[in-house]
Amino acid sequence: MNEIIISIQGLSKTYGFGAKKVEAVRGIDLEVGRGEIFGLVGPDGAGKTTTMQMLCGILTPTRGEATIAGVDVIKNPSGLGGRIGYMSEGFTLYGSLSVRENLDFFADLYKVPAGEREQRIDDLLRFTRLDRAADRRAENLSGGMKKKLALACALTYSPQVLFLDEPTTGVDPVSRRDFWLLLNDFLDQGITIFVSTPYMDEAERFHRVALMHKGQIIACDTPAALRSGLSGEMLDVLAQPQREALSRLRVHPRASHVQVFGERLHLLVSDSKHLPELKTDLSKHNIQISDARRTMPSLEDVFVAMLEKETVDNRQWTMDDPASSTAHRSPSATAVNVSDLTKKFGEFTAVNNVSFRVKEGEIFGFLGPNGSGKTTTIRMLCGLLTPTSGAGMVAGRDILTQQSDIKPEIGYMSQKFSLYNDLTVEENLNFYAGVYGLNNSRLDARKRWALQMAGLTGRERAMTRDLSGGWKQRLALGCSILHEPSVLFLDEPTSGVDPISRRTFWDLIYGLSARGVTVFVTTHYMDEAEHCNTLGLIYNGRLIAHGSPADLRNNMRAGQMLEVACPEPLRALRRMKEMDGVLGAGLYGDRVHVLVEDAKRLTRDIESAFASEGHPARHIAPIPFSLEDLFVTFIEMEESRNSNHV
Repeated sequence: MNEIIISIQGLSKTYGFGAKKVEAVRGIDLEVGRGEIFGLVGPDGAGKTTTMQMLCGILTPTRGEATIAGVDVIKNPSGLGGRIGYMSEGFTLYGSLSVRENLDFFADLYKVPAGEREQRIDDLLRFTRLDRAADRRAENLSGGMKKKLALACALTYSPQVLFLDEPTTGVDPVSRRDFWLLLNDFLDQGITIFVSTPYMDEAERFHRVALMHKGQIIACDTPAALRSGLSGEMLDVLAQPQREALSRLRVHPRASHVQVFGERLHLLVSDSKHLPELKTDLSKHNIQISDARRTMPSLEDVFVAMLEKETVDNRQWTMDDPASSTAHRSPSATAVNVSDLTKKFGEFTAVNNVSFRVKEGEIFGFLGPNGSGKTTTIRMLCGLLTPTSGAGMVAGRDILTQQSDIKPEIGYMSQKFSLYNDLTVEENLNFYAGVYGLNNSRLDARKRWALQMAGLTGRERAMTRDLSGGWKQRLALGCSILHEPSVLFLDEPTSGVDPISRRTFWDLIYGLSARGVTVFVTTHYMDEAEHCNTLGLIYNGRLIAHGSPADLRNNMRAGQMLEVACPEPLRALRRMKEMDGVLGAGLYGDRVHVLVEDAKRLTRDIESAFASEGHPARHIAPIPFSLEDLFVTFIEMEESRNSNHV
């Protein structure tokens, strides 16, 4: 490891006393080397922000020691000034100021010398590609641009250590990829980056990762070492019928961690030699495995395996409700039908001639960068916003003429769950039951079902604010479907919850879908998009791609994708972008995905170039497009198409 620039011993933070005592951080030990990107990874409530704020001198630790760039954080927090930069999770800039005015303000705050100021700000604007938006008010920036501005403000002087608290939460994959490339460029200036994130795929980009849960560090190592520590082999299989295969494999003694990924299943086995046994056992129940291959486990697989070792609650969540009318609904073939839907705000077109259909019982993933038109579209489908033109039907109701009739047929769950923290679990259920007009015996039956589904039976009087993220999530789902809607809208429903809760939640969604409920979901987690039957990608108000994950991959004709594993992925990325025949490239964990015209020729060219430079590639192979690759490629194709029409 390089020179130690962050050293932590026994760091703890406790809030409250007696019965209300909460140990937010519980005696953690860490060392971070100079020039390292170090990731603190875990769900909301794990203790990431508390840890970071103690290291920045914002919070006083209850116990422990911490030294940053030679400064004792506990004894001399004011000494951190000029040595660290801090970017908080929320948008803390001044919306009424322009981009340049925000940078000027922070330059004043950090006392940047007049002789350096203009050049520094110009460099940051160019580096973050905000130079064209320098005069735009910050409140009018997209989510990704706001994150870049916040980063630039934290770098108006040259800190030795940059602390980033969930810098890309709620940001689309295109902006996230751009943001991390930008951060890697700053590493060349010798800055150490300490970052927290709930995104497990982002953690693959870090030099080292600490997995945090309930205030403790449960593992710390390089991403590769953490993956290699997972016992067994991960298999990627195509099994039909999928729902029956999922149920059988989850109780099979040879399989564990069984999860759905689009049309395929991922499962962990002690040894791939057990695959024939799995095939034989499934065939006895008329389930066929037509394809099976080994796949690399993700950091999320590692985290889930570690969490499950200490999880004692093994209840199986279920959507089963014998009294439910949903199970006996006679659905029409189409739940949502949209034709040339358009919404304008003055001269601005937020949604532009969008058309698609969603079948009854389908899980439809609605993807797109921040500001692309997703929320506007959903508000029109929910009867909350009148379209400028076009037509649409939701649950058999016209979105133009029957807006009030749509609302009883739909459920809606927002990113922040729309629960009232000062109410108990039961009071939240009663409130939503009143909104939906439930009463008497039906209310009692639906409340019992919601409590059982959420795993909250016996905790009816618990305050909602005291629930974990996973429990809040399932309670919010129960509230949104108490009235048994035929269409359910989910707006980033798993943001910030732990991986086990996230996987459990998707099991519940599959259960709803199996009962005929149509699920319309937005998400920035690309692995979650794999769970959807059909995807729609919207960009600048236009639907630019539509189909199942498999169809989108199979129909991609922009080129071939290569995966390159090499010692210095950032250097390799820059080098390959300059090669003839490379159409695009991006970091994907600790590897590089390269879109090329001719895979055979570029494989030879990359191998030859890297070998001659003394950095031979460890592995180069054609791979299927990941959904993130598809997402980025479709958007780049759309931008190219638009530029050709200017």
